[in-house]
Amino acid sequence: MPPDPDSAARLWAPLARLSAREAGLGEWAQARGKAAAGLYEFVRFGVKQGWACLFGGALCGLLILTHLIYPAGAPLARYDLLTLAAVGIQVAMLAFRLETWEEAKVILVFHVVGTAMELFKTKVGSWVYPEPSLLRLAGVPLFTGFLYASVGSYLARVWRLFDFRFTRHPPLWALAVLSLAIYANFFTQHVVADMRLGLFAAAALLFGPAVIHFKVWRVHRRMPLLLGLLLVTLFIWFAENIGTATRGWIYPHQAAGWAAVSPQKFGSWFLLMIISYTLVALVSRPRIFAEAKTVAGPEIDVAPGRPSSRRAGREAGRAPAGPSPAACSIAVPSTAACPTE
Repeated sequence: MPPDPDSAARLWAPLARLSAREAGLGEWAQARGKAAAGLYEFVRFGVKQGWACLFGGALCGLLILTHLIYPAGAPLARYDLLTLAAVGIQVAMLAFRLETWEEAKVILVFHVVGTAMELFKTKVGSWVYPEPSLLRLAGVPLFTGFLYASVGSYLARVWRLFDFRFTRHPPLWALAVLSLAIYANFFTQHVVADMRLGLFAAAALLFGPAVIHFKVWRVHRRMPLLLGLLLVTLFIWFAENIGTATRGWIYPHQAAGWAAVSPQKFGSWFLLMIISYTLVALVSRPRIFAEAKTVAGPEIDVAPGRPSSRRAGREAGRAPAGPSPAACSIAVPSTAACPTE
């Protein structure tokens, strides 16, 4: 009988060959007590998060590497190299099935949404791209669309890798209305009153009661969904500091030399995270946690392939081979930051 796919990564062909070794490591840790099992789950969480950040992590790495070693007189501008490299990464992720075509469609929307905002924000001087390039629209290098797309890529991949389920998830129509209001405010705040305080309140009202259930190993853990969005926003703010330190873009206060990105941008990125989350949720369709317990039953809480009794063993022997329908619903599909205000 094939191993129970307690990890979404096992359903992705290039990683399937490693599943048996990884399962053995988990069994080894579990046999040594709660502390070892807890440490294994913690490391597993970090590895899966890193895997979800693949696209954005690659872009962050490129920003750092090209800033440190790219020759000043190179015939190809640094920004143009970043654009071509980002295209190559995106093509490779589709070719190797690291992302699905459905996710690629959502990421394309991120490109359009992000680039439109970039064109406006650079025009009003919110930030600038200080280096020359050929592959650009007005003052916006084309690689910037991929920075926004990396956020969408991360959300789509982490959703699948951790088998997200929810309790009291806000209605999608309400999230869509809030996201449209947030996006409009990014433009209208320059000509009318900035409505972000009201938008923060609306986001807290919608997301405050929601709980996200995520599966690191064999059980679903839980945390407030609002806290999860804030944590992702924090790491994007860290990544934005990397982007400005490598002169991928700069804010006005960084023209004379690098300084940390203003903490006020954290709020802007939180609002943009709401838009990003909504776009992914419209495709992934949040599943209620009660459905997970109904479908998966005790498999959530027990080790695969270890019947708890002789009767369970006999029933397992009569069970049809292959993964369960619930397991088949899980599939494996990175994050850099771009400026926002």
